[in-house]
Amino acid sequence: MAVIGPIISVCPSAETLNLGGSVRFSLSSSLSLGLVALLSLSGCGFSGPTAGNKQAADTNQRIVVDNFRAPVANWALESDAAYILSLSGCLETLTRYDESQGKIVPLLATEWKQSSPLEWDFTIREGVKFQDGSELTAEAVAGSLQSVLGAAVPARAFNPKVVSGVKALDDRTVRVTTPTESPLVPYRLASVNTGVLSPAAFKGGTVDPFGHCTGPFKPVSEKPKQSLTLDRNEAYWGGDVKLAGAEVRFITDGATRTAQIQTGEADISLSIPVSGLPALEGDGNVKVLKADSPRTATLYMNNGRAPFDDVDFRKAVSSALDLEALAASVYEGAAIAANGPFAPSEPWAIEGAEAPKQDVEGARKLLASAGYTASRPLEIIAIVERAEFADVATVIQENLKAVGVPVKIQTKEYAAVEPDLLSGNYDMVLSQRNRLIDIADPIGFLTADYTCDGTYNLSHFCNADYDKTIAQAATTADSEERYRLYAKAGQILQDQAVNVWLVNEQAIDAVRADVQNHVQDPLSRYVVRAETAKPGS
Repeated sequence: MAVIGPIISVCPSAETLNLGGSVRFSLSSSLSLGLVALLSLSGCGFSGPTAGNKQAADTNQRIVVDNFRAPVANWALESDAAYILSLSGCLETLTRYDESQGKIVPLLATEWKQSSPLEWDFTIREGVKFQDGSELTAEAVAGSLQSVLGAAVPARAFNPKVVSGVKALDDRTVRVTTPTESPLVPYRLASVNTGVLSPAAFKGGTVDPFGHCTGPFKPVSEKPKQSLTLDRNEAYWGGDVKLAGAEVRFITDGATRTAQIQTGEADISLSIPVSGLPALEGDGNVKVLKADSPRTATLYMNNGRAPFDDVDFRKAVSSALDLEALAASVYEGAAIAANGPFAPSEPWAIEGAEAPKQDVEGARKLLASAGYTASRPLEIIAIVERAEFADVATVIQENLKAVGVPVKIQTKEYAAVEPDLLSGNYDMVLSQRNRLIDIADPIGFLTADYTCDGTYNLSHFCNADYDKTIAQAATTADSEERYRLYAKAGQILQDQAVNVWLVNEQAIDAVRADVQNHVQDPLSRYVVRAETAKPGS
């Protein structure tokens, strides 16, 4: 009988770490399954370093958080709306990936074990109540997870391909069954998409999270596509909540997020564009937080559509681009040229891989080999949520023009273009994906984004050898062997020039200097926490 992680019946002790003004993280540890961020569990809640002054916290204070995206799909847990509910301090999961320890730790579950090759049993924490006053039970947890599992468009981390069933064995035990043996079930239960809501949240035609979470803050009102207002959960199971509440604003424009943190309209602002750094770093009232992130800015190419269905054409696009110049100019040195789908410091990186160098003549030869003749301008869609992508698109446009490939640029919000991307109705799109955003292991990213049946396969790429490699990795318990298979899969993507991986980015956030106990999460899952505090004015 295999057990992943320690069997723990109480919350681990707090660990406080000093951030200073800026944080840099490394992915070099071969024992880590993800980026190293300064997050830990304290008692039953999160803990972290104090950001700001040492004045006594005022429990009547509220804060404003500027987030870079708005919820969609009527708060459905299987959608990206789960990230909003999680970062807002509402939604909690059975397990949590603790980057400081490089392992899964308890949250709403206190322990878990693999009771058979296809079955995992999770023990539900006692004494937890939903914000509507109902008790957290195994039956309530199973019902919430079944709702996600049965969604028409299921979550990438938790769907019928990887989980065949969920049921309550007794009042405190939930069994998760898988179609094949899987060592990563505890990781899947740490995905925000598996956050638990009370049964009352599912009574209507859409999911209603208002008053039905377990977290330190409860949503009380919403301005659609504008903001979410939250109040303190006075009965939070994890201990005292320092703030009276918060407002999470959905600000897709990076320049606006930058301006609002500087003026004090926002207390925390996520995903600051590089162009905003000079002003913020010179402002004594603002702290800029930086962390290495498993996020790569990518030029996605539609492999299922001409001329991108020809590997030589895709290789020509890659050869035409000057990634070093792109990193130095648009990103102003805050990113490094990518050498493939992984960062070089990740334990599953392709050994010896180097960032491709611009080769204009080589690109022209590859275009000739592909039989390409310029006709219609190819379109690049630049997602407006990433302010720098408009400039990135302009650089790519000029690089491709130099080899005889005309390009036009469109700037659009991601929500408006996602249906076309998923259906294959596009040429190229600039976007970025965090490799650990679905679960804290790249299997989620590699499966969803590049397998033939992947639910987020924007590239519309399909390769039997790749799929076989990913299937083998998904059932491999030994981490070193699994990482070797990930590297093999990455090499296939690189050899096929599926996309152009442009630069490895940093997560850059900003916080007002008087905000206390804020810890940056490069994955933007945990922002408004029980420990977050602010002194009186």
